[in-house]
Amino acid sequence: MQIKTGKGTIPLTALVAIWSVSAIVSLPGLAISPILDNINTLFPKASELETSMLESLPSLLIIPFMLLAGRWTVRGNKLRLLVIGTSIFLLSGIGCMLSRTLTELIVTSTILGIGAGIIIPLSTGLIADYFTGDERVRQLGISSAVNNLTLVIATTLVGYLADIEWHLAFSVYLLPAITLLLIPALSHTKPEPEPEHGAQNRTKSINWGIIIGLMVFYFAITYLSLVVTFNTSYIVEGAGFKSTYSGIIISLFFLAIMAPGFFLNRIIKLCGAWVNLCSLIIMGIGLSIIYFAHASLLGLALGAIFTGFGYGIMQPIIYDKAATNSPPNLSTLALSLVMVVNYLAILVAPFILELTDKIFHTTSHTTAFIVNGCITLCIALITLFTLHRSRVLGSDD
Repeated sequence: MQIKTGKGTIPLTALVAIWSVSAIVSLPGLAISPILDNINTLFPKASELETSMLESLPSLLIIPFMLLAGRWTVRGNKLRLLVIGTSIFLLSGIGCMLSRTLTELIVTSTILGIGAGIIIPLSTGLIADYFTGDERVRQLGISSAVNNLTLVIATTLVGYLADIEWHLAFSVYLLPAITLLLIPALSHTKPEPEPEHGAQNRTKSINWGIIIGLMVFYFAITYLSLVVTFNTSYIVEGAGFKSTYSGIIISLFFLAIMAPGFFLNRIIKLCGAWVNLCSLIIMGIGLSIIYFAHASLLGLALGAIFTGFGYGIMQPIIYDKAATNSPPNLSTLALSLVMVVNYLAILVAPFILELTDKIFHTTSHTTAFIVNGCITLCIALITLFTLHRSRVLGSDD
């Protein structure tokens, strides 16, 4: 079966190989989460420094290696880089499963962060290489959907496996083995050059103004939406609901991020240049619903769905804009710069949320929702007045 790329066609196996890379990038740190609460039980001699290193070091290393990988792709072989990154990830995952001390687990998890950092830019970079136009937008949407669907499924699986035996949680890190098996399908399918009329050929170098604008915009919406994952469990607990409901609501959030990816082109055709504006309004409404209806499970669920859906529309569009505002040989570098702010937002979000509480002199975990909701709607207002002249907030046609 052949898949249209906007440049020609590629075999379905090559496309599945690209999708498998998208599935991997959601995994780093996932297997650590279920055991963090039990570190003192599992490792009685663990120091506070070791515990914090286990949680932060892998994420910290992802960021510089994403940037390095983007740079390496300018002159290097992307598939060779994919093999290296995937192999590091897989071997580190096996190392996590075999770890018996906290030090061993820190070392293997940190090396896994290096492998993940190398792979992450390639998850969208390969799509930019093989696809163009509407087909690229469609595949970036599906890539985002695969990423978030894997996250939801793997989170459930990790929790279940960790309850059986904590080492089993790291078995999700074996997924890169599938990618390694599929890479030959990509090596036998070379990407066609960008058509002469293609958007990437309108520039000979990275359009830094737009790339920096996309980075700021992406950081903002990622941070604003992350309050759902960071604060929902506290709200559920404070409202007297079962703790399991927080997991369900967060899963709905990620499923909502996933959903637009399957029909992204239709959404763009329906909204046109207004697509970011509509998405920001949906996201702002979702955050506000959680604030005003946080005592209701239905309100929490609807708010999470609205927030995730709005964010899920904008994320792949940002990736497409990054690719189309750089020449073909620099597209993965541009994407790595834009994608890195997603991980930067995840790292700094807890500190910004804490600062928000201090500014408003509150300990309520609901305040951040109305603050973020208002900020989101303010960005929507800015978008309303600038979308016809801004290639970041408006159309990039």
